[in-house]
Amino acid sequence: MQIGGLEIPSDSPVFLAILAIHVSVGVLAAVTGAVAMLMEKRRGGHTRTGSIYFRSVATLFATSTALAAMRWTDDYHLFAPGTLSFAAALLGRAARRRRWRTQIDMHIVGMGVSYIAMLAAFYVDNGGNLPVWGELPGAAYWLAPSAFGIALVVWAVARGSKVAIHVEGRSH
Repeated sequence: MQIGGLEIPSDSPVFLAILAIHVSVGVLAAVTGAVAMLMEKRRGGHTRTGSIYFRSVATLFATSTALAAMRWTDDYHLFAPGTLSFAAALLGRAARRRRWRTQIDMHIVGMGVSYIAMLAAFYVDNGGNLPVWGELPGAAYWLAPSAFGIALVVWAVARGSKVAIHVEGRSH
């Protein structure tokens, strides 16, 4: 079955309903995750947008688990990045809510890894159908989001550490 030029692997009404929710929530997670990353880090907009991202990732995990279970032999490989994305988001949320004091900002790491895993799962599943991405080898679907995303997470952690040191230095 094809929808919008994309091959849909099942015409089951249950599969299609879960897929519709999954795609909608995936777009919401991608947008709110990017917006939260770009916003000033303080209470208000960042925390509200981050909460929407977290709930979206939780829903993505639930729907991806259901979709993978329905077609396990074809989609089992998507269960791992979905699980990683949700687990990393749980870690990032817990780190901020419980105010963990660690040398590395586990909130940034957790949310960053969550976003990377979410994008990797999207590209692994859909990359072959996308312009430009369709020309790349399959390994690029895993490696490109990871390489780019990990570099951004390292930069954000380093930047956050410098800001924290600077702020701490002023307060004494």
